[in-house]
Amino acid sequence: MFKRENWVKKQVLAGRTIKAMWSQTGSPTVVEAAVYAGWPIMLIDNEHGYTGLETTINLIRAVECAGGHVIVRVPWNDPVYLKRILDIGVQSLMIPMINNKDQAEAAVAACRYPPGGWRGYAAGVVRATGYGADQGYGKRASDELLIIGQIEHLEATANIDAIAAVDGMDMLFIGPNDLAGSIGKFEDLNDPAVVAAVEEAENKIRASGKMLGGFPLPGKTDEELEKKGYRFVARHCDIWLFRTAAAEAAKSL
Repeated sequence: MFKRENWVKKQVLAGRTIKAMWSQTGSPTVVEAAVYAGWPIMLIDNEHGYTGLETTINLIRAVECAGGHVIVRVPWNDPVYLKRILDIGVQSLMIPMINNKDQAEAAVAACRYPPGGWRGYAAGVVRATGYGADQGYGKRASDELLIIGQIEHLEATANIDAIAAVDGMDMLFIGPNDLAGSIGKFEDLNDPAVVAAVEEAENKIRASGKMLGGFPLPGKTDEELEKKGYRFVARHCDIWLFRTAAAEAAKSL
């Protein structure tokens, strides 16, 4: 019987630190090649990348055919978009700018079927169920979700305890660039105030008992982040890797 299980969620719940490559290019060929190159998880960016739903489904197919797994960052905490992303079979979601408890509760409710939420029902005909092949999907769907809320604003750092207390908000992911902007230090990630804000967020998330993820500050290694308790690190980006390699190759022109 067809059944989707969330491999990514299993890894983090087992205490492993996962690492993903951001997919900004919207290219199925690139994400497929990245999985074959050794990246088991691709983070498909619908917030800042070029991909909409039609492209995202083809990226997912390319990743899965190569044996990989996906996390999708949605554009916003939008119940309509969340519903459609879930219907195409995504189980691990990153949601931007979760700044308070109400926003966290709304995000979780949009991702869960009743009685735990108010996700709309079309399980019999969507990709998430193999177009109806998985008849038990509705009962298990919430258990397989990994919901990652982004902490990327001064308001969010003040409300971490309340956000973390929301059942179903599994991981809090620190976004240092937007956090820096919210405290008047735009694009200055080395500023002591930014470093202190990130450390405050790290400490609060760890104390809350929720899983910690994030994009590293300059100079921080993956090993350092793992020692700090990070269970999800997203550092590399497909277009950045290509541009870096292309620039190096161009030196010989």
